[in-house]
Amino acid sequence: MTKQNKPSVLFVLSVDTEEEWDWKTEFPQHNVQVENIQAIEGFQRECNSIGIRPTYFVDYPVVNNSQSVEVLKFIDQAGQCEIGAHLHPWCNPPMTAENDEFASHVVNLPIDLVEQKLVNLLGKLRTSFEKDICSFRTGRWGINSAVMGLLIKHGITIDSSIYPFYRNNYFNCDGAPVEPYWPDLSNPLKAQLQNQQSSIFEIPVSAGFNHAHFTLCDKVNNLSNTRLLSFLRMPGIMWQLKLLRKIYLSPELSSATDMQTLIKVLLKRKAPIIHMNLHSSSLISLPYNNHPFTREQMLENMKQTVSYLQEHANVTFCTLSEAKEILTQHQGIQ
Repeated sequence: MTKQNKPSVLFVLSVDTEEEWDWKTEFPQHNVQVENIQAIEGFQRECNSIGIRPTYFVDYPVVNNSQSVEVLKFIDQAGQCEIGAHLHPWCNPPMTAENDEFASHVVNLPIDLVEQKLVNLLGKLRTSFEKDICSFRTGRWGINSAVMGLLIKHGITIDSSIYPFYRNNYFNCDGAPVEPYWPDLSNPLKAQLQNQQSSIFEIPVSAGFNHAHFTLCDKVNNLSNTRLLSFLRMPGIMWQLKLLRKIYLSPELSSATDMQTLIKVLLKRKAPIIHMNLHSSSLISLPYNNHPFTREQMLENMKQTVSYLQEHANVTFCTLSEAKEILTQHQGIQ
């Protein structure tokens, strides 16, 4: 395939830049460990060799640690990344007594408490990095109209809290677009019907299935996860037979082969952007890491996937804010 025949696509890598801990224990509130941030130096060199300029979504324990700030500030000042905000409510002041699964999701908290936490986080980030912060992701994903209103109020112009096709007992992203969009502020899981707002832009991570008709695939996937079919192990059977695979573009969760399959489908669907995601804690060896790949395997998954993308598309590497500018100004997304 010649360069002229290849589709053009943006590539963004976002990194949830946060503390490390054993997910089998309670959410850490005090004496939070951020040793993984020191591994970002080596990771950034890997990114530089490929051409990737990550967007680091930084949470409070990281920005509250001077050594971690020094690592990230050096990369930022070299123009090799973007610094965004990442809100983990359990370890972002003000602290509360509630520290369970329900309270770990920002969308479940009282909105005045969310605002206090957001103000503290953004203030710390803007002071530490001596620059404005305009991109944001909730910890553990999910967004609602109240939280999105706060983001606009406090100067955030790009959100990336949508995790397409994801649902659990505490929130879901059912029906959310898989491509970047201007959200309906009354329901951020929907794109606005017309030019109603241009204050905040949503850029979800890339996710989908091994077939191009995502809506139908999602319905079949939901059906297969009903109690009876799940008991009959239907999701696993369909996965093994490659009849239906839900794939997230994360080298922590998906093999290079599966991510390449997803990219092939996304390019077929004429996706304007490929958005990969990972967590900074995966950059160190953790005995309690629940991801299926080692650090070395994860990095290899990332490299192979990006190489595949470059073979099949004309790729522009950019940060999240740069992607927003390109998509909204040059391509006229409404």
